[in-house]
Amino acid sequence: MDYAAPWWLPGGNVQTIWAALRARRFIDSPPVFRRERWSTPDSDFVDVDWLVPPGGAAAEAASGQTPLLVVFHGLEGSSASHYAQALADVARRRGWACAVPHFRGCSGEINLAPRAYHSGDFAEIDWFLRRFANRHAGPVVAVGISLGGNALMRWAGEMGAQAAQVVAAVASVCAPLDMAASGRAIGQGFNRLVYTRMFLQSMRPKALQKLAQYPGLFDREALLAARDLHAFDQVFTGPLHGFKSVEDYWARASAKPHLRQIAVPALALNAVNDPFIPVESLPRPADVSPQVTLWYPAQGGHVGFPSVRAPGPLFPGHVQAMPEAVVAFLAAQL
Repeated sequence: MDYAAPWWLPGGNVQTIWAALRARRFIDSPPVFRRERWSTPDSDFVDVDWLVPPGGAAAEAASGQTPLLVVFHGLEGSSASHYAQALADVARRRGWACAVPHFRGCSGEINLAPRAYHSGDFAEIDWFLRRFANRHAGPVVAVGISLGGNALMRWAGEMGAQAAQVVAAVASVCAPLDMAASGRAIGQGFNRLVYTRMFLQSMRPKALQKLAQYPGLFDREALLAARDLHAFDQVFTGPLHGFKSVEDYWARASAKPHLRQIAVPALALNAVNDPFIPVESLPRPADVSPQVTLWYPAQGGHVGFPSVRAPGPLFPGHVQAMPEAVVAFLAAQL
């Protein structure tokens, strides 16, 4: 596997931002999703978007024996994210089923429980994947993007050999596998001015909605004063999910210390020029089990990987390179 960004998109920030805002996400037509609402064991709900294949309901019913690609989105992502649509398009062209489960509060409606979602929630990943496996007759493979990638790899490490009962293979893309290193990086310089501000513009209002549901759940003034993810996680994410502090959260949620326990085929894809993830924090071969393939292309940014070539008609640019490569890896494990 190899990747090189177009010459006119230099640097990790440009590759990240252009891919998210300007690149074409599909080859012919945008993927269409059908939404299901699932009740959780703690009396909450999550929304799952299923790819509607060409041919509609009849084709979807017939797809039960094909591979199912489960896409776990990143921080504040959804099935509308550029990477989710690109992966769904690749699955559609392969004739696979595809589902995008939304973490709590990310489907456009605030969830009910006094909690949200976090990067190390392997129990939630386990519940999702087992439900998919019980429902789908064909093999299940999963890819996690950024936060979703860390959570997925954290699950695979936690499950060890048991993961093979649920999935055939997994992949993470631009996952902050060392959360402390990534948390520090995104809180500095350009990252703080652009990406941190963007995330907080979405996360802070949802946290305040949660506080309206559960008065006294956390310190409102401390949340409003938060200017980076370290402060936000200290006030909101950590306490709501049972962590003693943001440092405790980042340490216990990180997948990197658990990668040696992964016992199913797994791909960890991280661009060296990812502005969120310091290259020195990336796992090395000694940090992972023999089942884990490490792929660190020099370019790509954070979930960017823009390209100018694709099957079919030419267009100014697209983000199919990463989804094609990741799905090809997963398909090779079946």
